[in-house]
Parts: sequence; structure tokens; C-alpha cells
Amino acid sequence: MEAILAEASKRGTPDQHLAYMLATAFHETGGKMQPVRENLTYSSAAQIRKTWPSRFPTVASAQPYVRTPQKLANKVYGGRLGNVGPDDGWIYRGDGLPQLTGKTNFDKFGVKPGMDLKTAIRVMFDGMAKGMFTGAKLERYFGDGKEDPVGARAIVNGTDKAALIAGYYKNFLDSIVAARDVKTKDVVAEAAKPDDVPAGESKSLMAIGSGLITSGGLAAFTGGPWGFAALALLLAVGVLGLWLVMSGRVEIKRIKDAL
Repeated sequence: MEAILAEASKRGTPDQHLAYMLATAFHETGGKMQPVRENLTYSSAAQIRKTWPSRFPTVASAQPYVRTPQKLANKVYGGRLGNVGPDDGWIYRGDGLPQLTGKTNFDKFGVKPGMDLKTAIRVMFDGMAKGMFTGAKLERYFGDGKEDPVGARAIVNGTDKAALIAGYYKNFLDSIVAARDVKTKDVVAEAAKPDDVPAGESKSLMAIGSGLITSGGLAAFTGGPWGFAALALLLAVGVLGLWLVMSGRVEIKRIKDAL
């Protein structure tokens, strides 16, 4: 995730835009925040039909594609999105942070399947900021008084899981704003000074990290079927805050004992 944040800093990306890109990457990579190839190994015909109801009118019609990812990819992506070769559906299946799919889209960005992190980040920023995925841009939904994280799903994929990703967006945005506000406001400037150690050795940071893991982290593990997703989001947001501090973009300050 640090590479995404560094790219945002280089481009001067607004906080809301960054938060929605992080939320999108978090969702589409299953919390990994690294480029992934689409996993099409389904264990049940019912799930295949639920995912592509227009291509599988019955559960029985989906049965031959259970646990056959290459065959399934060529069925659902073949003959569209610029895929014309017999194996193009499989070759140009989802890839990246937002999942780039189809030969036409790979060609549009000038990339090949199996993107590395640097390439995947460029694709995400250009695709979401410039509208290269669907024509919709981040600026349509954020900024100048606008904030529509549900509608913003159209930037990548219509309305699929729009409300869920909007929730991730709020968590990431809250973390970004909180990190920028960490320069304590209720302490006079003379009394507040940075810790006398590098950020990486700061006991304040250690305490924050410990609290995230022992309280929120354990709660996420015991929170039912969404526990692992909640923990992944918690850790991703924590990494965001720590990176902002350790990169020098914000400082942790405390009141000295001399007060």
C-alpha cells in the first residue's frame, strides 16, 4: 500500500480520491492491496450461476464449469471485450488492483497480463482519475461539495458492491484525515514537541500498533464470517496511518513531562 500512497503524493491526489481508490483496491484484491489475477475456481454451480446469470440460465448449465477456471473464463469472457482468440477469455481475465479485463482494455492501457505493482498502480490512477475504465471519473463524484462514494462505483464496475465499497471509503478517508490532524490541537505549540526518537522507534507508534492488534484485531477475528475481511481492512487503515507518520508527512507530538 505504501507504493499507492507514494503515487498519490507525487500526483497531488485529493484525499477523497485517494480514499476511494484505496477502497476499490481493497475490495478488488480481497484485502491484499497487491495486483492479483482473477480466481475463477468455483466450487459450486449455484455460485457460478449467481455470478453470471445471463450466461447460465440454470444451475445444471453451470455444472460443467465447476473447478475448471480456464474453461469458465473462456465461456464468460470469450467473444467480447476484444477477446477473439480461443483462449483470450482466460489470458485476459481480471488482473491488477481494479480488475482490468478483456484484451481491448489491456491494449488501451498498453499493458500485458500479469502486471507488476508499479504498472497496476499506474493503471488504477489513470483509469479512475481520467475515466479510462468506463468513462466515469473521480471528479464527477468527489470535490467541489460532491461526495458520492456509492455512485462512484460506476468508475470501475457499475453498481456491483457499491455500498460495501462506500463503507471502505469512509474508513480510509477517516484514517487519512485523522493522520493529517494528528498534530494535537489542544496543546500549545511551546508544550508540544515531536518524540525525541525516529518515527520507527517511537513508543507512541508502538502503543498505537499494539492497540490495533490486541483490541480491534482480535475483535475482528471473533466477529463472525466477515471477521477476516474486517481484520484486513483494519490492518490496511493502520498501515496508512503509520506510513503518513513514518514518511514525515505528519508528526506524533506529546506534552513533555516538564509541564
